[in-house]
Amino acid sequence: MTAGSRGDVAPFTGLGAALVAAGHEVTLVTHGLFARLTEGSGVRFHALPVDPRAESHSDRGRALHRSGTGMGKLLRVMALAKSVAGQLTPGLVEAAKGSDVLVLSGAVAPLGCAIAEGLGLPSVGVNLQPMHPTRAFSPPMAGARSLGPTGNRLAGHAVNAVIERIFTDAARDVRVRLGLPPSSLAAARRTRERQGWPVLHGFSPHIVPRPADWRPGLDVVGYWWPHETGQLPAELEDFLDAGPAPVFVGLGSATVPDPGRLSELIVRALRTAGLRGVIQQGWAGLTATGDDIITVGEVPHSRLFPRVAAVVHHAGAGTTAAGLRAGVPAVPVPVQFDETFWAGRLTALGTAPCALPLPGLTAARLADALVRATSDPTYRERAGALAAWLATEDAFGPVDAALRRALDR
Repeated sequence: MTAGSRGDVAPFTGLGAALVAAGHEVTLVTHGLFARLTEGSGVRFHALPVDPRAESHSDRGRALHRSGTGMGKLLRVMALAKSVAGQLTPGLVEAAKGSDVLVLSGAVAPLGCAIAEGLGLPSVGVNLQPMHPTRAFSPPMAGARSLGPTGNRLAGHAVNAVIERIFTDAARDVRVRLGLPPSSLAAARRTRERQGWPVLHGFSPHIVPRPADWRPGLDVVGYWWPHETGQLPAELEDFLDAGPAPVFVGLGSATVPDPGRLSELIVRALRTAGLRGVIQQGWAGLTATGDDIITVGEVPHSRLFPRVAAVVHHAGAGTTAAGLRAGVPAVPVPVQFDETFWAGRLTALGTAPCALPLPGLTAARLADALVRATSDPTYRERAGALAAWLATEDAFGPVDAALRRALDR
């Protein structure tokens, strides 16, 4: 069960396909918009209402760009998500009733755990970001710099409290519907923590080491690569073959205040740096034309990224992982939430020359970063070394084992 943008869904298509191969019957429960992502995987699909793309382009969604701080944006998105959480509840309950165990992403875990309790089902958490409080770093979803060991941990608790507020009303309704006594989400979370509720994290310990102050049961197992089918479009293949390796530019599911202006900025930067470009429209609606530039829609990153000179992206968890898997340099342009965290990891690991947050982005700064990323071989060497490590990780086996333990209990 998951909700949110494409990046909150795609990794679970690959995880689901691996679990099917291991002998499980798997249903992905998420927005109907993403039904096609499971095609050919053997994973069943249960559609939930709400179109996250439409929500991101609504007045409420665009209002996120008026917040200058990570916490401010988090509070705005909380209000948006709270307004639609109740619409997801009936579909989640319906899907759960035919299940033996619930696998809950961090995006729906507070509500999903209430459903699991009401139906007497075991559950396992699967997070794409580190969401548990730690002294090691500030909460990624707040997009904040380190606040020191104590401040980081306190901020982590504060962010979790904000996230729980999204589901307060929906969880209360679920408890009534399923005959559970009244209880707050905070109390339920504390009970899970005492019981050592298993949560597996779908990122590599080579990228974010497991914090030393996490309790047992919080494991970092590696990336769950999306299930991807199909080839690159013929037009894109022709473009790739027609000249030097281009730069990929895409912001995934992020939106921007002025797509036209940003598209022009990207073109100026690419041409100043003397580089060809593949621009992905994404939810931001980026577009450009020219002999040295092509605009594409959704394409499998696993097939495109190994053939580019660098990847300019919003530093979402999924696109960050795809770039690392391909072993190519990055120029992260974080827009909001955990993207600042992942951009910081890329620069700290030496696979990116710098991070260029969207509000301060200029053509000159982007061109300079692109020249550094593509001309200095150390960025590609470090990215290649990390890709080799990622290729050795088995992120699927630990989830299979956790599910079997939960079912045995």
